[in-house]
Amino acid sequence: MVRKTRYPSYDVMEQKFEWDGHTRHIVESRLHTSGKHAFLSPVEAETLRALCALLVDDERPDVLQYIIDHIDHTLHTGTESERKDGSPPIADLMRKGLETLDEACQHVHTDRFFHLELEKRKQWIRDIQQEEAPPAPLWQNVPQKAFFNKLLSLTVEAYASHPAVWSDIGYAGPAYPRGYIRMHPGQLDSWEPREEHTQ
Repeated sequence: MVRKTRYPSYDVMEQKFEWDGHTRHIVESRLHTSGKHAFLSPVEAETLRALCALLVDDERPDVLQYIIDHIDHTLHTGTESERKDGSPPIADLMRKGLETLDEACQHVHTDRFFHLELEKRKQWIRDIQQEEAPPAPLWQNVPQKAFFNKLLSLTVEAYASHPAVWSDIGYAGPAYPRGYIRMHPGQLDSWEPREEHTQ
């Protein structure tokens, strides 16, 4: 994947000493992932890695590992801000969804999801989103759309909080304690990045 950004030379971490110590610690911790999981099995983690890479169209190892670590922590703690009536708890939904995807891929392709070629992986995601993943009997206890929506939500939530992604989109980081002053459209504070002209 080619990195697409209007701010190719910008690094939000150059602003870290403008943040308070607590905020700096939180943001810096997102750059140092462990790869050790309390909830996910190795197969589940690799399945997630392949799924998340497609959902955000980004294959940077450090960013993907942070996403997986974030999801693992969420599933281990059972943290869930909202759940539709009748939907299984987040940890149960994700575990059953990942296990069923692995089983279904081996049934259809005799291979695991993360070993499939790109177009086949994309098709599986489309099928799950539309509640049409084969074979139907394997998925009867997994609400496919709920699984897809929760996976997408967790992935984007983590992705959008990674400093490398902040740099890509030109976000200059947390406001506290410095604060953003110039708030009118088109105005930028002195520490905010300007779009760079690239060919």
